[in-house]
Amino acid sequence: MTIKERPSRWSNVRVNDPSALTDPLISGIANGSKSYKLVGSYVTTPLNWAVITGKDTQYNSISDLKDTTIGISRVGSGSQTMAYVMAFQQGWSSQGMKFRINNDIRGLIDSVNDGTTSAFMWEWFTTKPFRDAGEVKFIGSVPTPWPSWLIAAQPAASSEALKTFLATLTTYVRTFNSGESRANANVEFIKERFGYPEEDVVEWQKTVGYPDDCLAIPREVIAETLRVLEKAGVVEAPKDGFNVNSFVNSDIVKLTD
Repeated sequence: MTIKERPSRWSNVRVNDPSALTDPLISGIANGSKSYKLVGSYVTTPLNWAVITGKDTQYNSISDLKDTTIGISRVGSGSQTMAYVMAFQQGWSSQGMKFRINNDIRGLIDSVNDGTTSAFMWEWFTTKPFRDAGEVKFIGSVPTPWPSWLIAAQPAASSEALKTFLATLTTYVRTFNSGESRANANVEFIKERFGYPEEDVVEWQKTVGYPDDCLAIPREVIAETLRVLEKAGVVEAPKDGFNVNSFVNSDIVKLTD
C-alpha cells in the first residue's frame, strides 16, 4: 500500500507519498538534514532485499560475492546500506567493499549482465518480474534489520493537520490490514494498480505488517537503525551519542518503549 495522493481536504499538508524507507530517513537526519522530521509509522515489518546477479552468473550464493564489485543506485542509497548489512552477516570487512553506481534498476540489471558488477540488491517482489522473465537470477535475500517504512514531514507543516491526516491514515491502514481485505480487496487492487500476478500479491502480503497506530514510533526502531548505520559507516555518532528524541516531531508523534 502506497499513499500517492490524499483528498483535497489535505491540501494544507501537501504531502505526496510521505512514507519513505526507514534507513535513508534516519541517516538523513543523523547527517544533518533539517528539512524534515519523523512523524509516524507506516510498515512494521522488514523489507526483503533480493541479492541479484546476471542471468548467466558465475555466482551461486552470497558467499561467492566476497571481494567483488557490488552495484548500487547511488552513494548512501538503500542498495548500498543493505550491501553493508549483507557483509556484516557474512563476516566480511566493510572497509574493503567495492561499489559501482548504476543509477536505476535498468542500469543495475545491465551491469550484472555485462560483468561490471557481480550483484546488486533490490526489493524482492519489485524485481521478481525481471527474474521471472529470465533477465536476472536471485542467489539469496537479506531482510532489513529495521521496520521498512516511516513517515516524515517538513517541520513547518501544520501539526494539527498532520495529526488529523495520520489518525485518518490509521483507519485506512487498519482496514487494509484486515483479514477480509487481505483475502479479497487488496489482492484485486494491487493486481489492477501494479500489474503483479495474484500469487505474488498473496505471497507479498504474508511478509507485510502495519502499525495499529500510525502516530507512534517505537523508540528502539530509531535506536537500532542508528546502531546498524553507524556500524556501516553511513552515519557518525556525536561524542555524547545520538538523541533519539531529536529525530521526531514530538508535537505530532509519540515515541513508545
